[in-house]
Amino acid sequence: MVSTAESPSMALIARTDLAMSAGKLAVQCSHAAVTCTLSARKTHARLVERWKNGGARKICLEADDLETLQRLAGQAQSAGFVTALIRDAGHTEVPPGTLTVLGIGPAPRRAIDALVSELKPY
Repeated sequence: MVSTAESPSMALIARTDLAMSAGKLAVQCSHAAVTCTLSARKTHARLVERWKNGGARKICLEADDLETLQRLAGQAQSAGFVTALIRDAGHTEVPPGTLTVLGIGPAPRRAIDALVSELKPY
């Protein structure tokens, strides 16, 4: 049995400065989760299977602004995590090209938690 700290997890980090509706937030986080999962399947297939079989844990966290989202994306990429920065098409609530959500993982929970420990739950 894998310890909780080593169980795979995914973080979805959404900008609070955009004041997205609950529906918009759900869709943007879904885009990030799907994109991360599809990317991770190519390079980390066994990890993705462990993640899926363990309940596909995801956490949604707040980023105050674009700079925070970009900083975290850079840190996650430097650490070798699978990431997805979601850029909105601009059909509804935000202008085209707006970065809305950062997806990270799946990766060991302890590693993700260390990266995002400063953030509050959404």
